Amino acid sequence: MDTSVVDVPERGRFEIRLGDRVVGLASYHVQDGTMALPHTEVDPSVGGRGYGSRLVTGVLTAARERGLTVLPYCSFVRHHIEQHPEFLDLVAEADRAQFGLATADH
Repeated sequence: MDTSVVDVPERGRFEIRLGDRVVGLASYHVQDGTMALPHTEVDPSVGGRGYGSRLVTGVLTAARERGLTVLPYCSFVRHHIEQHPEFLDLVAEADRAQFGLATADH
């Protein structure tokens, strides 16, 4: 079954869909060129299969394409950035210490 990450701006979230079924979401808010990411969740029935990581990768890729910086308030998003330092540049250098990302490897 196809997996897709879809921006649903009217609901303020990205969704990861397995076929037509929404199996996860990442809420966001954009203001002044910055995307705040307060919450991510994946349906427990599909947990442990990488859908959360695919969702966050899709969100961060979209932020990069839109020229936005991110505020990773969600611990899952922060952890993903720690594990994938190619996304660290999306967090403004001045904001990294606030999220415990100041010492992340580049």
